[in-house]
Amino acid sequence: MRLLSEIFLYLSLAILWNLLAGYSGLVSVGQQAFVGFGGYLLFSLAMFANVPPLLAVPIAGLAGGIVAIPIAFLVFRLRGAYFAIGTWVVAEVFRLVFAQISSLGGGSGTSLPATIVKSIAVTKSMREAAIYWMILSIVVLTLLSVYFFLRSKNGIALRAIKDNELAAESFGINIWRTKFIIYITTAALTSTTGALIYLQKLRISPDAAFSVNDWTAIVIFMVVIGGIGSIEGPIIGVILYFILREILADLGSTYLLILGCVAIVIMLKAPTGIWGYFRDKYNIELFPIKRSVVLKNNNRVN
Repeated sequence: MRLLSEIFLYLSLAILWNLLAGYSGLVSVGQQAFVGFGGYLLFSLAMFANVPPLLAVPIAGLAGGIVAIPIAFLVFRLRGAYFAIGTWVVAEVFRLVFAQISSLGGGSGTSLPATIVKSIAVTKSMREAAIYWMILSIVVLTLLSVYFFLRSKNGIALRAIKDNELAAESFGINIWRTKFIIYITTAALTSTTGALIYLQKLRISPDAAFSVNDWTAIVIFMVVIGGIGSIEGPIIGVILYFILREILADLGSTYLLILGCVAIVIMLKAPTGIWGYFRDKYNIELFPIKRSVVLKNNNRVN
């Protein structure tokens, strides 16, 4: 159950990063800022405000979206690689700030008190089951929300921006507002996911919570090898990553080298990712987001 929970949590992060980078063109390497923020806020609410941990999860997500608003005004001044670097810097600032909060353990972190842990459920198995079903609910909600959003009018506008920003702007699409909404939404859901990650772990520290390797680099690997800019891509990427991890984890540092080689080979043979390759070759889509228009003569145009 813990492995499935981990898979679902990474799938949620991958879907959200794909929406941000694959559809909006906002290549962030600082999403760990919201993972860590969500986790720390969960601990703070549970420890100091006596908020039930399961209730603290959506509150952490809402707070993450609010915190993302001033951050968006800051990083949206940057473009391309500068935007990516800017988001990473923001995440580092978050890490340094939380490392200074002594009530949360400072740089060494803290654990969720046993009394709070037991308040979730009477037994360990019941607690893990409750957290598992909440994780599953969040990932299903994330997947369906992204799918139906991309099929909506706003989703069509987002895809137009992805294809050609100048052309989209000439049709009256507010590019800044559309990207702003996406950034805030992904931040809120990423914070929710982060809260669930550390509700499951029961311990948090700044270095772990704001780790670029654990919460962004691996997620980027999943999305890119699976197929960026598609809903199916992150799903394929997450499955492949966990298969490789389970097979190669005992190889130590060689495991990371093999992952790198796999990514290079896939990018050379299938630049659009594994799903992109099969989609283009066999013309299949599990989550079709294009909408058809029926003309008067009953012809259907995509």
